[in-house]
Amino acid sequence: MEDPNKEQACSADEALEQEIRLSRKYSATEAVARMAGPGAMKGASPVSRVAQAETAIGSWCRSHVVDAEGALQALLHRHLRGSELLLANLDQPLVALESHCKRILASDNLLEELVREADVEWGQRMDERPYFQKKGAAPHANDPYTVESVRAALSAALDQLEGSHAPEA
Repeated sequence: MEDPNKEQACSADEALEQEIRLSRKYSATEAVARMAGPGAMKGASPVSRVAQAETAIGSWCRSHVVDAEGALQALLHRHLRGSELLLANLDQPLVALESHCKRILASDNLLEELVREADVEWGQRMDERPYFQKKGAAPHANDPYTVESVRAALSAALDQLEGSHAPEA
């Protein structure tokens, strides 16, 4: 014989579930989740691997790239976000960052372009006119992003990245 209290609890639960479903909007995400069934996401992260890799790069840049103003960190993160280099290294996003830094340091043109972008980013953040370093001229005394300062920051970051791949003894 069934317990009448158990039946009342089941019907109360069903009524509550019905009320909750009626009061919220039905979305495509919910439809897919219902089709997949309970437990379909067990063990899986709701955050995509791409988003995880992008976040890892942003976090690493913020804590390891020497940049008081923050523009260089933001640019490195932005350059890699959704890039082919990152997509090819989703399981090792710092390898993508390392390759990107090496590529920039290997080309004076890419380095100068990054410095120019950093100047623009800094100017927008500070609501000031940026100081653009002219080729062959000494940088402005207040310019936070010069070819040499960015080269030094990227080199230091690259040293840390390369050190993180060293085999442990």
